[in-house]
This record gives sequence, C-alpha cells and structure tokens, in this order.
Amino acid sequence: MKLSSFKFDLPDSLIAQHPYEDRDGARMMVLHRKTGKIEHKQFRDIIEYFGDGDVMVANDTKVFPARLYGSKEKTGAKIEVFLLRELNREMRLWDVLVDPARKIRVGNKLYFGDSDLVAEVIDNTTSRGRTIRFLYDGNHEEMMQAIYELGETPIPKDILQREVADYDEERFQTIFAKNEGAVAAPIAGIHFTKNIVRRMEINGVDFAPLTLHIGIGTFRQVEVEDLTKHKTDSENFFIPEATCNIVNRALDENKRVCAIGSTSLRAMESSVSANNRLKPLDNAWTDKFIFPPFDFKIANALLTNFHLPESILLMTTCAFGGYDTVMEAYQVAIKEKYKFFTYGDAMLII
Repeated sequence: MKLSSFKFDLPDSLIAQHPYEDRDGARMMVLHRKTGKIEHKQFRDIIEYFGDGDVMVANDTKVFPARLYGSKEKTGAKIEVFLLRELNREMRLWDVLVDPARKIRVGNKLYFGDSDLVAEVIDNTTSRGRTIRFLYDGNHEEMMQAIYELGETPIPKDILQREVADYDEERFQTIFAKNEGAVAAPIAGIHFTKNIVRRMEINGVDFAPLTLHIGIGTFRQVEVEDLTKHKTDSENFFIPEATCNIVNRALDENKRVCAIGSTSLRAMESSVSANNRLKPLDNAWTDKFIFPPFDFKIANALLTNFHLPESILLMTTCAFGGYDTVMEAYQVAIKEKYKFFTYGDAMLII
C-alpha cells in the first residue's frame, strides 16, 4: 500500500474540538466486515453487540501532563518541553521534544516556573528531539508531583486548534487509566462509562486490561510513499497472564475478542504464540506498524474512532476492516457528518 492511498478530503468542521457532554454521548458507526453493512447507532448501543463470554481488551495506560513550559538560562527565552518517555529513572533522563528547537543546545539549562525543577540538555536526538536530565533534590515521587503541578494535559493543540481547558484533564483520559506513562489517550476507550462497563459485565462480557504507553510515534506523520519503508517509534507494553487466560478462553470458545482501540490491537498482535494465542509479556517494546494487508491472529472485533487522513491509525483500521470497506465507510461518515479525531465519534468493526 502507498501513503497516498489513505488520503481523503476531511472538512475542518468535522474534527471534534471538544468532548461530548457525556462520555457515552458519541455516535457510533457499526461496520460489518464481511458484508460492508453499516449501521448508525449511539455509543450506548454497544451493549447490544456483545454477550456472554465475549471479551473487551482495554488499554489501561494513564496520560500524564507531558507538556511543560520553561525558560532558558541567561536569556529567559520561553521554551516548550514535551516529555516523551523516561529513559533512566535513577539518572532522571528523559526523551523530549523542544520548541523552538533552534534555541536549545547541549549544555543549556531550562528552568520551570518558580519551582526547584531544572533540566539540563545532554544530547540531540532529532531535529526537535533532545535528551534532558532533571536536576532535582527530591525523590522520584516528589519530582513527578512537581511535573504534575507544572505540566499541562498534552492534547494535540495543533489539530484541536484551541488551548487546553480544565475539562481536558479528566476527559483526555479513560476510566480504565491506571498505569502512568502515556502522552496521548487511547481514544477509543474515552467513550466508556462505569455504567456501560457494569451493564456489559452483567451480560457476561469480560473486560481484560493490558498496558501500552502511547508515545508521539502513534501520531507522527508518515513521510514516505512506500509504507514498507516507514519505521514507527517503539512503545512500552505489558500483557498480564490473567488477560491472556481470558482472551485465549474466548478464542477457544469462538467468542468475540474486541480490541478497544488500535493500541490494544497492536499490543496483542505483538505478542502472539506459535499456536496463535495471546502470550504474556512484561516490560516489552513494540514498533509494529500495521497496514493492509495484515493477518490478525487475536482480535476479531475493533472499537476505534474516526481518524485523520494518511494517519497510522487509519492504516491500522483499514488493515482490520478491509481497505475498500473502511474507506467507503469513511465517505459515508463524512456525508453523515460524523465527528473525527480524539473527541469524535466511534466506529465498531465486527
């Protein structure tokens, strides 16, 4: 497949700028893979599609306030520092993006507000990428508390075209969020409420967690026409043995195993045993890039949002639902004015 195969015209008006008033208030397109049939539903109707023995696999990563604003020593120039991932806890090394990058060189120190949090730039990684070392007298927990107090919810402001609002702290997070480490929310999961989960569990549906800490690579623009030449950033993931037992039982019984989001889907497809069953992994890394054609071994249903043109997430969705089927469904979504991106509407592929 070529990058240009995933290009389509998306009106700016269809990119959701704000979350729905209620988490489960989104619309939901249901796409049947085999027939191409489309149903127009509300997200609350998801209860109708899963029953006894089916499994929903949720990414329980937790978004942390990864966007910091600091000032450069001596000049006082304002600098945005976007924390990507912790490289070494003991040495307090982090992989970050800085803006404007041209002002930041190795050896520079950055100061954050009136706090005791200071960072020293120790390496260049990419044009905007840097490795920094935090200089802080407290322990790790105290340092993270300082980051939480100073940091900002890392919504993609360049796409949402607005500043961060108070509600983003809660809504740019799923109810499954538990394990800290993501710089973006697993967006398909933001539609769930505790009430919907409880009603599905009453119907016999199992919810099984895994953790994939979403990095900036999930949203990084693909810059090569030949998709086989694109390399994604590695992301840290964990799959508990208990989750594997639940998923594998469902597969053995020919039940539905639904990945809540492409991150859950990618984690599962990165840990497949020789007999096509899910296997546990602890502190693993994956750079798996899923695009058509792809032979999925674990998930047989996918809940996702509507994604931007030429995005990795759209490519993964097309790999699961079928390129022609999904791209035709997207044209229907545009015609029916479904909302796209993080705070937009949902698509269930079964």
